[in-house]
Amino acid sequence: MNTINITLSAGILLLLMGGYTHLKSSGTAHITQDDEGFTGRLIGKKAPELYEGDWINSSGHKLSDFRGKVVLVEFWTYGCYNCRNTIPAINDWQKKYEGKNFLIIGVHTPEFDREKNLASLRQQVAQLDVQYAVVTDNEYRTWEAYHQQYWPTLYVIDKQGIIRFVQIGEGNYEETERMIQLLIAER
Repeated sequence: MNTINITLSAGILLLLMGGYTHLKSSGTAHITQDDEGFTGRLIGKKAPELYEGDWINSSGHKLSDFRGKVVLVEFWTYGCYNCRNTIPAINDWQKKYEGKNFLIIGVHTPEFDREKNLASLRQQVAQLDVQYAVVTDNEYRTWEAYHQQYWPTLYVIDKQGIIRFVQIGEGNYEETERMIQLLIAER
């Protein structure tokens, strides 16, 4: 049985305490790829394609258009406090690595029906100063393709389209950035 070690933020640990009996007190969850629905089982596999939605800050993309680039896919929703806290770090990466074979795509998957409104989302993207491409996922099709359960979740995808890193919850920005740097440097 293959295993994956993923560092989780304190908030996610609190959410998982009831659901995963094999959490370690160090903040690292030892998760097997056979655990139903866990997003970490996608590590080492081809990233699922993004489903169609409305785009903000972009004319639209498919992941397959970006072979040869490192892509960070962020699942978020504007009503999520933790998601809002990740935006400054992600904007920093957008500025820092722009033009270095790196791209960020925010997948806005609403938690509540009111977050499905495109005009409200556009307003929030502007208010929050989101500087990267955002696609709506109001039907949860991309969410389901990634076996998503949590907001925010970041996926770092290598130049061949393989998921190499998953960050659930806010935090661990240094570790995420190290993975971005490592994958940008790969040939």
